[in-house]
Amino acid sequence: MSTILEMTWKEMLRKKVMLLTLLLTFVFLIAFWFVADTVGKNDPGAGSIHNGSELFTRFTNGAFILSLGYFFGAFVIAFLAIFSSFSVIAGEAEQGVMQALLPRPLPRWKWYLGRWLGFVTLGVSYAFILFLAILLITNVHASVPRDPAALVKSFLLFASVVPLLISVSMLGSGIFSALGNGVFMTMLYGAGFLGGMLDKLSGSLRLENDALNVLHNLTGIMSMLMPADALQRRMTAELFSLNEIGGLVSLSNGGFSIINISAYPSVSFIVYAVCYTVIAFAIGILHFQRKDL
Repeated sequence: MSTILEMTWKEMLRKKVMLLTLLLTFVFLIAFWFVADTVGKNDPGAGSIHNGSELFTRFTNGAFILSLGYFFGAFVIAFLAIFSSFSVIAGEAEQGVMQALLPRPLPRWKWYLGRWLGFVTLGVSYAFILFLAILLITNVHASVPRDPAALVKSFLLFASVVPLLISVSMLGSGIFSALGNGVFMTMLYGAGFLGGMLDKLSGSLRLENDALNVLHNLTGIMSMLMPADALQRRMTAELFSLNEIGGLVSLSNGGFSIINISAYPSVSFIVYAVCYTVIAFAIGILHFQRKDL
């Protein structure tokens, strides 16, 4: 199994998708530096804080920059997770690679687990580098959270999208063709993102209560079909400890009014997302055990 994991790492480092991801990351971090610099110019500075409004300005500036960075960073992580694994079964079966490998004394579940661990460890490692880079760039231009517990929890939520998407992507790769699974995963992730955006915007829409209830039910279903965007919103909430500061600052003003992170999923939804990932992985490995290659 460790051989399959190592093979996955070597294969990914040679693929164009990894090169493209690194190139997009480099461009993104350069653009993010200038955005952070522009927003950070409104920061009164650590030595010039004389009242609560200036402290709040520093907090909202940092919150806006970090939220914006992790918002786009989530897309890059999703891109890597989906397009690294969407053809792992269907693509190799079509090319005849799997037929040459699996007749050897290697149980199918070990091949599947080795592949899954390879994609997940690579994706989580990349997520850690991106998470740290965004945090460090923001720290240069504005204030950032310093609570180690909040940073650890927010990173775990930030990186949790990787095993979630890879579990679903490998399951789809065993059911659909490589191209079909790529389209399926893109649409599924897009549906979850759309549900999250509608949930964020619902508070600013002037709708009747009945219409809002229907909209909330619709966005809830979308988020349950693909909880990736909801995990990212919870990650932002943990990063800024919104459950503690919600009564102290207005989450509809300043930087929060643009990102709108006032609505975030509960702990129960996080448990659901974990169960969702485990079930997708279990079904995927059971289906692969019985799949006719």
